[in-house]
Amino acid sequence: MLIAAVSLVVLVALALLLVLLYNRLVRLRNRAENSWAQVDVQLRRRYDLVPNLVETVKAYAAHERATLEEVTRARTAAQEAQTVPEQAAAENVLTAAIGRLFALVEQYPELRASEGFRQLQAQLEDTEGKIAVARQIYNDTVLEYDTALESVPTNVVASLFGFRPRAYFEIDERSREAPRVAF
Repeated sequence: MLIAAVSLVVLVALALLLVLLYNRLVRLRNRAENSWAQVDVQLRRRYDLVPNLVETVKAYAAHERATLEEVTRARTAAQEAQTVPEQAAAENVLTAAIGRLFALVEQYPELRASEGFRQLQAQLEDTEGKIAVARQIYNDTVLEYDTALESVPTNVVASLFGFRPRAYFEIDERSREAPRVAF
C-alpha cells in the first residue's frame, strides 16, 4: 500500500512538472511571437513611409529614376518576405537602398530644405529607432526561448511536443553604412 501511494505521488509530481515545463515553453514561444509582431508593426510603418519619401524626392529629382526604383523594389521585397531570415535579408537591402536615397538627397539642397521632406525624414529616423528597439526585444525573447529549449529538463518536454528554435532577426551592419557620394 505504501509503495502504491509513493508511486502515485511520484507520478502526480512528474505530471505536474511536465505541465509546468510545457506551459513555460508555450509562454516563451508566445512571447517570441508577440515580439515579432511588434517588429512587424514597425517594419510596416517603415513601408508606409517609403513611398511618400520616394514621391517627395521624385518631385525634385525626376532624373534619378534608378535609385528611386531600387528603393521601391527593395520595399516590395521586404513586404513579401515570409520568414525571419528572409525578412532580415530584405531589410538589409531596403536599408542600403534608403541610405543611397538619402545620399542622393544631399545633391538637392532645396529638397533638404522642404518641410515635407524633413518631416518624412524625421518620421523614418524615428521608425528606424523603434525597429532597432523592437528587434532587440525580439532577439532577447528568442534567446530566452531557445535557451529553454536547450536546457534540461525543458529540452525533453520541447522534443516531446515539437517545440522548435526560432531564428534571430539579424541586420547586416554593412547595410547601415553611409554610402559614398562623389560629386
